[in-house]
Formats: sequence, C-alpha cells, structure tokens
Amino acid sequence: MFDHTRYKPFPPIGLQDRTWPDQVLTRAPRWCSVDLRDGNQALIEPMSVSQKRKMFDLLVKVGFKEIEVGFPAASQPDFDFVRSLVEQDAIPDDVTVQVLTQARPELIRRTFESLRGARKAIMHVYNSTSVVQREKVFKTGKAGIVDIAVAGAEEVRRCAENAPETEWIYQYSPESFTGTEIDFAVEVCDRVIDVWEPTPERPAIMNLPSTVEMATSNVYADQIEWFCRHVSRRDAVIVSLHTHNDRGCAVAAAELGVMAGAQRVEGTLLGNGERTGNMDIVVMAMNLYSQGIDPELDLADMDRIVSIVRACTQIDVHPRQPYAGDLVFTAFSGSHQDAIKKCLDLYREGEPWEIAYLPIDPRDLGRTYQDVIRVNSQSGKGGVAYVLANKFGFQLPRWLQIEFSRVVQDAAEETGGEIQPDRIWELFNRHYFDNEKVISLQNYSIERNETGEIFSGAITYFGKSMQVRGQGNGVLDALVQGLQQVIQIDFEVMDYGEHALSQGADAEAVTYIQIKSQGKRYTGIAISEDIVSSSLNALMSAASQLLTKQKAAA
Repeated sequence: MFDHTRYKPFPPIGLQDRTWPDQVLTRAPRWCSVDLRDGNQALIEPMSVSQKRKMFDLLVKVGFKEIEVGFPAASQPDFDFVRSLVEQDAIPDDVTVQVLTQARPELIRRTFESLRGARKAIMHVYNSTSVVQREKVFKTGKAGIVDIAVAGAEEVRRCAENAPETEWIYQYSPESFTGTEIDFAVEVCDRVIDVWEPTPERPAIMNLPSTVEMATSNVYADQIEWFCRHVSRRDAVIVSLHTHNDRGCAVAAAELGVMAGAQRVEGTLLGNGERTGNMDIVVMAMNLYSQGIDPELDLADMDRIVSIVRACTQIDVHPRQPYAGDLVFTAFSGSHQDAIKKCLDLYREGEPWEIAYLPIDPRDLGRTYQDVIRVNSQSGKGGVAYVLANKFGFQLPRWLQIEFSRVVQDAAEETGGEIQPDRIWELFNRHYFDNEKVISLQNYSIERNETGEIFSGAITYFGKSMQVRGQGNGVLDALVQGLQQVIQIDFEVMDYGEHALSQGADAEAVTYIQIKSQGKRYTGIAISEDIVSSSLNALMSAASQLLTKQKAAA
C-alpha cells in the first residue's frame, strides 16, 4: 500500500513576477486566536465551560485583541459560553470576539442570537469551495457554490442591520482555499464583497484557509500574492490567513503568506488543532521576537501558558516543542555545552544577545539558565563546568574541566541516564575533598627576606607529625622545596587557579592546583577564607594524591 504513484503533485500557480521573496517581516500581523473554536473541536473531550473561560482569560492576558470564541449554532455549550461572555460583561473593551457559522440562513440567525447585546463582534461565515468538495461532497458546480456564499453574505448583512447596537465586522472564508482554483476563489470572495460593500474605514476580512496543507509554503505564498493582486476593493479588505499543519509547515506558510501581502493570521497557542494541528501562534510570534520585532503578545510566562493550555486541552506539550517545551533550551551535547558556557561567560547585560545554540535568552520566557545545560553520557567538560559554576560557584580551570568531566562521564555511562546536579557535586566532593589525605598541613608561618619567601610549618605525613622548612621564590615554591627535602617527593607545579566563591569581605577563596610527577598529573583543591592557606592546602591535597598512588603502586 505504500505507493507514491497514487498521489499527484500540486500544480504551481505560475506567478512569474512574484514579489514576496524580496519582502522582510518588520511587524507583527493582526493575531486572532481560534483556540476556543478550531482548537476545541480537535479535542477528544471538548473543553467544559469553566475550561473555556480559563482559556479565554489566558488569551486576554497574553494580549489577543481578536478571539474566536466558538461555533454557537453548532452546539448548546458553545452557545451558552458565548452568551455568558456577553451577559457577564467578560469581554474587555479592546477585545473583539469572533464567532463562526456555515453559510446557512438558519445557522447565521442562531449565531447572531448568541451575540445579542455584544459591543463589537466579528461574524465569520464560510462555505467550502474546493474542487473535491464541489465534486464529491456537495455535488454541485461553481455557480451553486457562489449562490451559497452570496446567500450567506446577504443573511449576515440583514441580521447585522437588525442589531445596530453591536459594531459588526464581516469575515468570509472560502473553506479549503488551497484546493480551490485561485481565480474561482477570487470570484467567490468578490461576490461576497459586493454584498457587504466594505470601505477602507470599515473593511471586511477575507480569510484564506489552508484547511488541508497541500503544497510547499512557497506555493501558498504565491496563492496569497495572486489573490491580493486580483481581489476587488483591496484597500477595503483585510486578507487573513488560517494555515494547518498537515505537511508540518503551517508556521512557514503563514510567515510567507504575510510577506505575500496578508495582514492577519489565525492560529492557536502551541498549535492545537485537527489532524496535525493549526498554526502555532507562539512559534510565529517568538520567531518575530527573535528578530527584534515586537510580537504584540506577552509570552514572558511560558510555563504558565503551557500549564493552562495543557489543563484545558488535556494534550501534553512535547519537551522539544519550539520555545514552549521543557527541554527546548537544554543541551546535552558536549560541544554545544562548551560553546554555550563560553558565550555566557562573555555576555554582559544590555549587550545584543549572541549566544551559541540559544536563539533567544531563556529568561525572556521565564526560564532559568539552570536548565540550559544538563549532563548525561553525551556531555563534555563544558556541561559539567557549567553546572558546577552556576549551581555551586566553582569556576573550574580548563585543565580541571577536562579531568573531572571524565569522572562524570564514567558515572553517566554506568547508569545510562542523566546525571543530576546534586550527583555531580557528590562526585566532585568525593573526588577532591572527601578523599583520604595521607599528607596534610597542621600549621605554618611565612617569613620574607631579600632572597624570597621562607616557609616553616608542621605537617602530618602518613600519621606522623613532621617539621618542614623551605625557601623559594614564593610561598608555594618554598613549601615545595621544604617537602622535597623532608620526604624526598619529586614533583613540579603545572597549573594554578583561584577565585572567590562569593562576594564580600568574608568571602571564601578556592584554589585549584595541578602537579606533575613522572609524567602523571594530580589535582588538589582547597577552600579557605585566607588565599594563602587555600593555596597551601590545595598543594598538599595534590601531593596527597601523588603519595597515595605511589604507595598503591609499591
């Protein structure tokens, strides 16, 4: 049955002088949410009245000025919900509700009844116009389709004139626009426009649905540009888009459609809709945002938006859903983590956002950097270093990042899963702080003369107390000289790093030291309020590792 020859390619429009490829998006379109209608009809269990109200309040808070609230002639719950919004005065003055109805007189009248007393509303009427709908569903010709559209438009105008207390906006959709011959789609819309007689001051909306996504997004853009060029009274028409996601390109089609001349876009939060879904307004709006364009929607509390949509629709959100998913800003790959960490280390507040692998700042959506980098067996030194720095304050030098990442890698491969930050800290603590110290510093004093630093102190060496005295170019060098004289330990200091763990006069300092002996390297870390003590104890910790290895080898 997997036979591609059963399908025929979608014919191109033949628009040779198309202009949309040269256009650039510079502002947000007029948004209309259809979550409460198109989104609701896609649910296994349609929303209850309380869920619809919760969704409506969210849409208002996000900033939608046009919201399709239902298909009131299709069901009593939809009718009752629309009435409740009107009767409870729940519609803000700057929000226009939209209702949908088929182009059938009795349904149109019932729809108007649902909005009785509303201050302002969009009456959205539609009928199917595509070839397959005409030939196989309605079994009627083009003339019959035009008659249905015109009769519906006339009934809408008549009902609106009988309810002058409401400011009415007319909207027409040639359903299955993408499957309709483009010249016939314009013809039907022109006939509706002739009935409504819109003006630039009171325009009508012509909504062009990709009811089923049938071709590549560029073909849809060609259709939109052709329509915009040929529809009558263009200055009195708002061209609106309603794209579906059958081919996975609803957002791209809407973006290109706006470039082709459309002014308005319908869609749903997170893309809920029939089949593979509607156009995801969050994605398109945030795409604009990432280009420095105001989306005119407030999506700053993304977790709250996701939570409410999930609760109302009973549909989960994929963890990698663009902008909204729990893992959308999370990197497990070692090379990605390393690049992100390096960029974040250089970033200063107020600068343009240029961070590798992060198209926007997660904080703009209410997320934190703690979730940007997470560690598993694919992760590298950058991810481990990021966790230790951001959660525990340890800014590991590069050589230590490489060394400790191997420890974490071994643990991740052993478990086969993600390594949580607390587990990383446990490994770090056990490897560098809680390990056995066969040599340690008890007390010390420092003197200075013309030739350098003189170290004098007491150490514990395999349980024995010993005195150490040495002279060198600095404190560490003096301790090294003293140790080499007393216990014949041979090593050299290779790398050194230090920083404060916090701010303030009483901040503790951490020191990282790497020593080398017989081709092998050993790391010591120590923390103290005194930087000298921190450095000396870090050296002793590294020496302890060396001595432990030597004893085991012997």
